[in-house]
Amino acid sequence: MKRSLALAIPFCLGVLGLTALAAPAAAQMELGESGLTLTVTPAVSTDYLFRGISQTRNRPAVQGTIDLQHDSGVYIGAFASNVTFPGSNARQELDLTAGYRFALGDATFDLGGVFYTYPGYDKPGGSFDYNYFEAIAKASYTMGQVKLLGTAAYSPDFYFESGAAFYLEGGADISLPAEFTLSGRFGHQWIDRNARYGAPDYSTWSVSASREVVAGIVLSAGYYDTDLSKAECFAGTKLCDARAMVTLSRAF
Repeated sequence: MKRSLALAIPFCLGVLGLTALAAPAAAQMELGESGLTLTVTPAVSTDYLFRGISQTRNRPAVQGTIDLQHDSGVYIGAFASNVTFPGSNARQELDLTAGYRFALGDATFDLGGVFYTYPGYDKPGGSFDYNYFEAIAKASYTMGQVKLLGTAAYSPDFYFESGAAFYLEGGADISLPAEFTLSGRFGHQWIDRNARYGAPDYSTWSVSASREVVAGIVLSAGYYDTDLSKAECFAGTKLCDARAMVTLSRAF
C-alpha cells in the first residue's frame, strides 16, 4: 500500500501538471453562489527548494497546489510535491493549510498554519518524526510598481523533532516593462536543536524574474543560495549549495 501511494502521488501530480499546462487559459473557478473560489496551480521545476535547501537532492520536482477560499477570507488548501531525502524512504510531501486572508487599504494579510506531512515514510526505530506544524503570518504592501512582502513562521517542534523554530523573511516584487516581475527575498531560520536538525541557524536569499509566456503559463528563473558551507549542511551534503532554478506554473 505504501509503495503504491509513493508511486501514485507523483504520477497524479505529473498528469495534473501536463494537462493543465497544455490546456487553454482559464480563470479561477467560482463555485456557484457559495461564495467559494477554487484555485489549482500545477508546476514543474528543476528543483524543490524550501528556504534555500533542496528537498529533492538537486533533482526536478512536479508539484500541485489547491486553494479553496470563501468571500469572507477564510481558506483551506494543500500542496504536494515529490521529495528525496538522504538516507530516507520519504518520496512525497503533502502540506495541509488553513487560515484567513484580509486587506487593510493597500496592505494584505494572511494568518494561518501549515501541517507538513510525508505520506508513506517509514520512520526507523529510534529515529525522529518528519511531520510538524507551523503558524505563519504573511503581509504585503503595494506602492505603485513595487510590492513589499514579509513572512514570519513559528513551529513549536520543527522538522525531525528539532524543537522550537522561527523563520523571518522579507522581500519585494517589482513590476518591470514587458510584463516581467523581478523578485528578491532574504530570510533567516532559527532552530532550537541544531545538532538534531543537521545544520546551524542560517540565512537564505534569492533573486528571480518571472513572466507569463503563453496561455497563462508563468516562467520563473532565479538564483538561490544560503550561507551554509558544505560541512555545515547535513553532514557534508550539497543540499544547501547555490543554484539556479527554473519553474513553469499555471493557476486555473
